[in-house]
Amino acid sequence: MATGHIFIILIPIFFVILIGYFAGLFKAFNPASSKGLNTLVTKFALPAHLFIGITTTPRETLIQKWPFLVALLLGVIGFYIVLLIVYRLIAKKGLTESTIFALNSTQPSFAFMGIPVLGSLFGSAAVAIPIAITGIVVNAILDPLASILGTVGQRKTTESDGTKGNLFKVTMKSVLHGLSEPLACVPLFGVVLTLCGFHAPKLLQSMFDQIGNITAGTALFAIGVTIGIKKITFSPKALSIAVLKAIVMPIVMLGIAVLIGLSHEDVTKAVLLVAFPGSAVAAMIATRYETLETEAASAFVISSVLSLISLPLLISLLL
Repeated sequence: MATGHIFIILIPIFFVILIGYFAGLFKAFNPASSKGLNTLVTKFALPAHLFIGITTTPRETLIQKWPFLVALLLGVIGFYIVLLIVYRLIAKKGLTESTIFALNSTQPSFAFMGIPVLGSLFGSAAVAIPIAITGIVVNAILDPLASILGTVGQRKTTESDGTKGNLFKVTMKSVLHGLSEPLACVPLFGVVLTLCGFHAPKLLQSMFDQIGNITAGTALFAIGVTIGIKKITFSPKALSIAVLKAIVMPIVMLGIAVLIGLSHEDVTKAVLLVAFPGSAVAAMIATRYETLETEAASAFVISSVLSLISLPLLISLLL
């Protein structure tokens, strides 16, 4: 694909992010209202969009996507685990800090940039299933795993409540919480229905499209607002997280997708899905555990800026 055409696709996307950035910078939105925008996208608009995308897809097409799921599992969960182990061994930090570092270096903003970027390249219908698979991997596996390890790490260093931590309870609570997230359970429910032969009727499509169609613009605006509100520090840890997320992870995903034998189109989708900037959700998890909070927020902003260069470059190389 010609460089000029790539920029024609991406310029409107980054323009909406820029509007959101100024809205956050000039205090039109505060952290609370920014969180409301994120909630609208992640809990309502995007799940509705993905549900209809999945339930209007033929069952045979969905079944054929299992290699894509394997690639995402290796490229996301595998990358997270490797970073977690390496950070613990090299930096010699605790389990909680290691898991927060690895999570923020791994989790992409697929929920906010997947539809506008991939939809512009392949069409909205063609990217619903890859984005849904990513949502299941991230929200039903990655985030619960990080929450479990983060909690275990905290309970090893402090017992402020005066009780012993129950690993089984922590694990079950984290997994159930992950599965309760709309970005995990709604696509999963859609997959089950489709495999059972369900096909969404026109009326249901129209109903869900009323909320689902706002996903792209609202998601991009929400990213901009978050960037505008956050304060950045160019610390070694923040820079490391941003570089791992925006540059190293897509290269690793490219190798995995090629080795598994995905089609050229699916290789491109898999690489771009993990090449998006770091996730505001991962930065929120850092805040929850009071670990690497500034670094995670800074890395989110830095990786977003890096994506201005990395995304056009990757698209030009892959298409």
